[in-house]
Amino acid sequence: MKGIVLAGGVGSRLSPITLSVSKQLLPVFDKPLIYYPISTLMLAGIREQLIITTPRDVDSFVRLLGDGSHLGMSFHYLIQEAPRGIADAFLIGRTFIGDSEVCLALGDNLLHGSGLGTQLSKLRNISGAHIFAYKVADPHNYGVVEFDEEFQAVSIEEKPFSPKSSYAIPGLYFYENEVLEVARSIRPSDRGELEITDVNSVYLAQKRLKVELLPRGTAWLDTGDAGNLLAAGMYVKIIEERQGYKIACLEEIAWRNKWINDDQLRQTVNRNGGNQYNAYIESLLN
Repeated sequence: MKGIVLAGGVGSRLSPITLSVSKQLLPVFDKPLIYYPISTLMLAGIREQLIITTPRDVDSFVRLLGDGSHLGMSFHYLIQEAPRGIADAFLIGRTFIGDSEVCLALGDNLLHGSGLGTQLSKLRNISGAHIFAYKVADPHNYGVVEFDEEFQAVSIEEKPFSPKSSYAIPGLYFYENEVLEVARSIRPSDRGELEITDVNSVYLAQKRLKVELLPRGTAWLDTGDAGNLLAAGMYVKIIEERQGYKIACLEEIAWRNKWINDDQLRQTVNRNGGNQYNAYIESLLN
């Protein structure tokens, strides 16, 4: 399975901060925002990842992440010239995906919870589409899934005025390879974008959409505006300081996945310089 992190867009809800920098490069406590979706894909066992970003920001992502070899991974980069919707990622990344299954993660979403990696790593040999649902207090700003009495998905709406349920769809989607053709078949919405909701609705109509609830102990944070970005940073700070481990430490995940060995992990210490993040990596080897 291959992974895509969609890190395009203009970040208008975070302006003026994002006038000069991608929102996915903004800090969430002690690391860039994009580390969090990348780490989610790593927890799912995905070593080959495509970063889709803007012409302005691509060089910054390359400087930050490199080719991924220091993590035992492979990072690729492609450009989305203008915001054309989430499903546009499958058109841009068509050659990268090839004949593989694919997982798409939104670059401004943070997922964290005990057992999340185990849950995600089981998603192989996807038949159709596999997405998640998460109960929220205010679902108006998300894709919303409606369930029947047997908790089977019956409808999906994008940012509905009157939501039919309180279950939002987080920005993490697993698909079979046929999603490439499904994405080509949909048409832009009234917003002029290729909506991921329309892709999922195709699978729902075919009865090949599986919707799995994220456990109550899982945190899903959308960092699209300044308040949510601050809240996400505070969440990470509290968890890390209280429990003594780091969330979304890419080097640690690669090491625990056995993608790199002790010596390779030690080499990343020099890459990161002298700071608390670096000291944490060193502590793993003691």
